[in-house]
Amino acid sequence: GIVASRLKDKFNKPAIVLGFDGDQGKGSGRSVAGFDLGFAIQRLQREGLIQKGGGHKMAAGLSLTKEQLYPAMNRLCELAKKEEFMDPEAQKVLVDGVLFIGGVNIGLIDELENCGPFGSAIREPKFAFCDVSLSFTKRVGENHLKVRFSDDSGKTMDAICFRAFEGNLGQALTEHCGKKAHLLGKLDVNHWQGRKSPQLIIEDAAWPEEL
Repeated sequence: GIVASRLKDKFNKPAIVLGFDGDQGKGSGRSVAGFDLGFAIQRLQREGLIQKGGGHKMAAGLSLTKEQLYPAMNRLCELAKKEEFMDPEAQKVLVDGVLFIGGVNIGLIDELENCGPFGSAIREPKFAFCDVSLSFTKRVGENHLKVRFSDDSGKTMDAICFRAFEGNLGQALTEHCGKKAHLLGKLDVNHWQGRKSPQLIIEDAAWPEEL
């Protein structure tokens, strides 16, 4: 489920991850808005293409044999291609608000956390910071990237981009250090040496001069 969720987030398309023990396979999937994965999996079962399966709009599980694998996945792709999430317009990111660095504090983050728990029914809020300057980037571990950005008033904020180098985002952020950027992500509290400070968990970025 975790791997399927990461693939779904990376490619913005439904993803299913399967594992086989001999001829028998089991797996789980995660979907995106616009495609009812649970219904599709149940349909595969009704059509005899998998042994069993079920779930809800955003997540599902299934079991099947190796012989069923390709017919079932081909049929699932046929069902997915009919849905509107395949339209490029559906790739737009929903933003809950545009923030200024000076407006972010621990109290705000605590208030947002009290709106949870977050999940498929209530998604965690995402915010944009527009026309900020990337003043510092540093690779952390194998795939993460530490970032610091500032606004025109000189206020700064730290950020972290997890698994940044599994795709293109880490390299792009590094190459744009010293330049303007639009950043999108979730607010979080960074705990370091007994101190707490706001930070942004970066999920995406865009470059004003290229828009």
